[in-house]
Amino acid sequence: MERYGLTVDKNGRPHAAVPYRGMRLLSHPMYSKGTAFTAEERQAFGLDGLLPHTVSTLEQQSLRVYNNISRKQDPLEKFIGLASLQDRNEYLFYRVLLDHIQEFLPIVYTPTVGQACQEFSHIFRRGRGIWITPEHRGRIYDVLGNAPYDDVRLIVVTDNERILGLGDQGAGGMGIPIGKLALYTAAAGIPPWQTLPISLDVGTDNQTLLADELYLGWRAPRLRGPEYDSLVEEFVQAVKKRFPKALLQWEDFKKNNAFRLLDRYQKQITSFNDDIQGTAAVGVAGMIAGARVTGIPLQQQRVVILGAGAAGVGIARLIRETLRQEGLSGDALTQATVNLDSKGLLVDDEPINDVHKRDFAWPAAMAEKAGLGKGQPRDLLAVIRALHPTMLIGTSGEPGAFTEEAIREMGKHVERPLVFPMSNPTSMSEAKPADVLRWTEGRALIATGSPFEPVPMNGRMHVIGQGNNVYIFPGVGLGALVCEAKEVTTSMFSAAARSLANTIHTDELESGSLFPSAERIREVTAAVAEAVVKDAIACGVARRHIDAKDIPSAVAQAMWTPTYLPEEPAPQEWATAFHTTTVD
Repeated sequence: MERYGLTVDKNGRPHAAVPYRGMRLLSHPMYSKGTAFTAEERQAFGLDGLLPHTVSTLEQQSLRVYNNISRKQDPLEKFIGLASLQDRNEYLFYRVLLDHIQEFLPIVYTPTVGQACQEFSHIFRRGRGIWITPEHRGRIYDVLGNAPYDDVRLIVVTDNERILGLGDQGAGGMGIPIGKLALYTAAAGIPPWQTLPISLDVGTDNQTLLADELYLGWRAPRLRGPEYDSLVEEFVQAVKKRFPKALLQWEDFKKNNAFRLLDRYQKQITSFNDDIQGTAAVGVAGMIAGARVTGIPLQQQRVVILGAGAAGVGIARLIRETLRQEGLSGDALTQATVNLDSKGLLVDDEPINDVHKRDFAWPAAMAEKAGLGKGQPRDLLAVIRALHPTMLIGTSGEPGAFTEEAIREMGKHVERPLVFPMSNPTSMSEAKPADVLRWTEGRALIATGSPFEPVPMNGRMHVIGQGNNVYIFPGVGLGALVCEAKEVTTSMFSAAARSLANTIHTDELESGSLFPSAERIREVTAAVAEAVVKDAIACGVARRHIDAKDIPSAVAQAMWTPTYLPEEPAPQEWATAFHTTTVD
């Protein structure tokens, strides 16, 4: 593994000590500046004649790349173009991404990343991250040693079984950790050489993939049961030993494994599950922001969640905790949130096999009193008619699940209904914002999981805020790293949600959006990280204590910015350690 050669000169100015030269330097994504190498650097590193004469600025390079990407019409081709740039020059990649975050966020992540995962084996250019298969059993620690850098602080890992709303994508699921870590760097400034995407490629039950001669993954049925658990256990222990300062994010595991692994390891290794906890914080932030617009206090919110998987139950957990903090308890707290799965309202008079759902099943007597007793309809429309919810959240992955009849019924009882079709990608959204606005005469406040264009109605343009987890997980991760948290707690996510809601400007709310503009992503992330640090210290899970007045500066100092540094040849001992040609 390589240590990245950041250092300071005798005057305290940062620069990069580089152990490569010539074409090897030009092909290194963290050291290469391309045409931005100065004349002095070109001489020092044997680059004379290998580049055109003119020395470009980072801003000129960014403009050139943006113009080239913009010529591409197909989103997947733009994804491929940006991925190729990341492989060539990471500083430039992140500069372009930050300069055009609103435009490229849907490209490097949802919805385009979903198609990239499906097409992974057909568009593969270059490996990034670590794939771990059952063949690595007994030597996972050694495999992790092949990571490109040795100071890994942030890992996103998936077993590829539930990629967005697309299901089992096998080895192609690696696109999600790569995309999430790109957003960590863009939004939170986590240095790219401290990040590592990992795929636990334990096989796939996707027969289309197994039948594809170009499929790149481990060709076997998906590993399950004790063998799966033992592989994950070895992986976790190997991470703790190889990267003791790392934060681990579990990503896109199917619901049963998602809850099991989170509950098993959240106190063993600093970790969290973004699908469960990050999505929950986004939902709660939207509820808090919506309450600012509607004037309905949090204690009076009635929330219906269509979907009882990882995201749906995760949202219900955090909403319940938030309402508990607002003073609700007993039956009032239970009645404030309801979950529906594929069979309808969760009620304890029916068998519930999934353990994670049981805490959110209504008592039979409560359901009976609401007119939702055994033998009566318990579908979405029936629940809306009975409960008159103020907020409707969709995590079902069922396109069109929010029907016109259901939305119109909701609008009869609430002046400004909050409607959140949050399933990703766009094709899986429970409803289209334009339809929801039409069915509510433009009164609904809408947030979606994937991006949608503004909707013109009643003489105004309704901006559709994207309830994107990118507003939460980078700030949570940054905050946890800054204070060296030994655990990521529910309280930290609650603090993140409240902080996110507080960052939304009045003019954004007036436009209809319940989430801030992505152009303010670094500002938002810093605020979320500060709230997370404060909460971690208050809860006693921070290894590093920081005075309250110093938290903003501690967060700011931890955020890397993609700006080229002066480069000079590394010392002789570095070059030897890197097993490469020595630098003159």
